[in-house]
Amino acid sequence: MDERLATLLRSVQAGEEVVFTHEGREVARLVASTPNDRGDIVERFRRVSGGATLGGLSIRDLIDEGRR
Repeated sequence: MDERLATLLRSVQAGEEVVFTHEGREVARLVASTPNDRGDIVERFRRVSGGATLGGLSIRDLIDEGRR
């Protein structure tokens, strides 16, 4: 791993937020993730979906249908 990236990651792990800019404009932020991020996203998706289902189809069925 590039030493500069490793240094940035250590800073983020220590609680800092790294902001990337291009020509004076902010283009990205690097922040530490929390262990609950994934669970929160899954729960929000479940609420937003309102219990919608695929009607018995699998993800594989949908992928195959999209390729036809």
